[in-house]
Amino acid sequence: MAGTARRAAGGTAMTGGAAGGAAVRAARRPETRLPRLEEYDGRGLEPDGDYDGLDFRDADLAGQDGAGARFMDCALTGCALDETSLRRARLLDSVLTGVRGVGTDLAEATLRDVELRDARLGGTQLHGAVLERVLIRGGKIDFLNLRRARLKDVVFEGCVLVEPDFGGARLERVEFVDCALRQADLSAAVLVDVDLRGAAPLELARGVDRLSGAVISPAQLLDLAPVLAAELGLRVLA
Repeated sequence: MAGTARRAAGGTAMTGGAAGGAAVRAARRPETRLPRLEEYDGRGLEPDGDYDGLDFRDADLAGQDGAGARFMDCALTGCALDETSLRRARLLDSVLTGVRGVGTDLAEATLRDVELRDARLGGTQLHGAVLERVLIRGGKIDFLNLRRARLKDVVFEGCVLVEPDFGGARLERVEFVDCALRQADLSAAVLVDVDLRGAAPLELARGVDRLSGAVISPAQLLDLAPVLAAELGLRVLA
């Protein structure tokens, strides 16, 4: 099997100072270099299947059952993932480009050293999943369910997240870069070295009390002032 030559970058980098002079540790990004790939034969996904070094190009995987499958050194480009079951699947050292779908089930999946580029997804289920060294760049994801997920070294860059649910999740070394974060739910989440300064807009529907462990900009602090005041029960009168 041809191995993937990649190493995560930025492991010791520190980004600009937070309040009190403390710095936030930067996320380690994946550096995925795929080997020579074989064309996917189109037979369809199978539960607990093993997919190694394959090129899934414009494949219609909608409604298929790949629960528990392993994808290693794979490229998924322009694939349809409507209602595709990938529960407890493992996506390792892989690149997903231009995938689209509604109701994709990745609950309790593992994504490690993965790049997700220009995705168009809605209602994706990633609750209980583990994401480590993952880059989500471009595209739009509506109603992303990351409840009780574990995110470590994850970067959201140049993408739009509409009503993402991080309820009960743990986020460590997570960055939002030129990313729209609309009506996010942080209820019961734990944040460690989370950099929100690149989120514009930064909108929180719930969980403003969980922002300890995150860093925001002075402008964002002003934008969040009404939400913070409401959380504190503080009335602001002219």
